[in-house]
Amino acid sequence: MHARFVRSAAAVAVAAAGTLTWAPVANAEPSEPTPSASAAPAETPAPDAGSVEITTKDTAGDSLPGVAFLLLDSTGQEAGRGQSDSQGTLTFPDLAPGVYRLKQTASGSPLHEVVADQDVIVTPGNATRLTITDPLKAAQVLLQVKDDKTGKLLPGATVNIGTGSSTLLTLTTGAKGTASGELPVSSRSTMFWVKEIKAPADYDLYKPTKTFTAGPGAPVTVTVTNAKTATDPRPDPSDKPTHEPTHSPSSPGKPSSGTGRATPSGSDSHTPDADSSSVAATPVGDSTPKAPTGSLAHTGAEATPWLIGGAGVLIAAGGGSLLLARRNRTDSPTDDSTEN
Repeated sequence: MHARFVRSAAAVAVAAAGTLTWAPVANAEPSEPTPSASAAPAETPAPDAGSVEITTKDTAGDSLPGVAFLLLDSTGQEAGRGQSDSQGTLTFPDLAPGVYRLKQTASGSPLHEVVADQDVIVTPGNATRLTITDPLKAAQVLLQVKDDKTGKLLPGATVNIGTGSSTLLTLTTGAKGTASGELPVSSRSTMFWVKEIKAPADYDLYKPTKTFTAGPGAPVTVTVTNAKTATDPRPDPSDKPTHEPTHSPSSPGKPSSGTGRATPSGSDSHTPDADSSSVAATPVGDSTPKAPTGSLAHTGAEATPWLIGGAGVLIAAGGGSLLLARRNRTDSPTDDSTEN
């Protein structure tokens, strides 16, 4: 039938052309199916994708919603971004295996700090789980050291600030009498202590330990007062004692260093001469004591006995003169009666 259809088609074609031309027609053979091209090899299946699951918390362990993250692939291209939900969780799904860079762009709270960037490794068919803890912002501490009387700010004071048994911060006041620093906090209200370990020049150390509270990100001022060191009054040079120690006797005829005047030598020492009437009335055998010849020079301290002795001699001589005068008066009438 196929051959018959071919002849009819050829006759129709000749008639349509208006020319009667005989054209031999090849014998039709049953057509063979054309062999199809060989099938392409099956494609290598893509590796299983991984994911990153993030849980955000604060230092107290509470969930932090609204924390924003950016995920970059190994070429620095963005692989995902998002924020933690009300439960503090965030997932980056369908990630090709490899190393990624995770950046926290916001903490979601004015009291918390963002954490540093970190690398994340994604493995085929696995979820990489991370827990991100945002620390509380440090308190801003301003230290002032003042004179307890005038309120003047004092430089050169050093204090330690801490909590419990730990010292967290050491501050030293500068030329303006102040110092500042960041104090790490672990809760919304933390109790701290301050202890002065070095006082300003010419001031006593402030020994009591003061306490104060500070919150995350909040400024706080700590004031320490010092009292001036008490000083003993300096002695007045004019108040020196005038007493001078007694010196040993000097050589004869030389000034004594203790008195500043010459001391009579033994040969020059003498007793002041008595009044002539007193000498005449002195009983026989009495004589005024004199310093022995060749004796050592006397100091000012030894002059007092000599003066006392001389006064005694004068008193005795006066008494003897008075006694002789009375005796002469008594004897005169007797003599006159005898002569008559």
